[in-house]
Amino acid sequence: MADHAPSAAGTAPEDALAAALSGDSGAPGAPAGPASGDAVAAAARPRRSAATRAAILAAARDRFAADGYERATIRAIARDAGIDPSMVMRYYGNKAGLFAAASEIEVHAPDLTHVPRDQAAARLVRHFLERWECDETLTAMMRVGVTNEAGAERMRGVFAEQIEPVLAAVCPVPEEAPTRAGLVASQILGMALCRYVLHVPPAVGLTHNEVVAWLAPTIQRYLTAEHP
Repeated sequence: MADHAPSAAGTAPEDALAAALSGDSGAPGAPAGPASGDAVAAAARPRRSAATRAAILAAARDRFAADGYERATIRAIARDAGIDPSMVMRYYGNKAGLFAAASEIEVHAPDLTHVPRDQAAARLVRHFLERWECDETLTAMMRVGVTNEAGAERMRGVFAEQIEPVLAAVCPVPEEAPTRAGLVASQILGMALCRYVLHVPPAVGLTHNEVVAWLAPTIQRYLTAEHP
């Protein structure tokens, strides 16, 4: 008479996984075989899919930044990601779809209506410094934006959609928000280009407080001055 007691060395998750892979649910009367295997496969697919998408997008950002939109190819991006080109097409359809996904940017612009009026520009500059330094997508898209029209259009769209409404809420003449946003962009994107893409030594060497001290007065005028 043999007893089939569970091994003391196993852990609950390991035992459950082993049971599922073997088709043994561990419960009397539970269906065995393909149903359990399918459940494990279904649970694994989302994880593999997420990892594959992340690898594709990371490779795409690097390739678009290095080669520009026109020269970057699906084949090169797939090679960089270590996958077959058909997988890129499966997830994103074509290069335009991949570029749209890879260039998805959320700047999380602060709500300036809750900031003292004379501190709005300093808050905005500091926010963007922190965003540039924690999100490689922004730097990658800056590189693409200065080399081809697709990247430039994407960056223009981000500012129009995400920055103009923030400025419109605080500037004295709301209908001037697009113009003021363009002026603000000239300062913020100009500093980002010099500091994070071109690595101009004086710009790189400035501390956050120094960047804020230099840029904020000009941006404050763009935000709140009644007239030029």
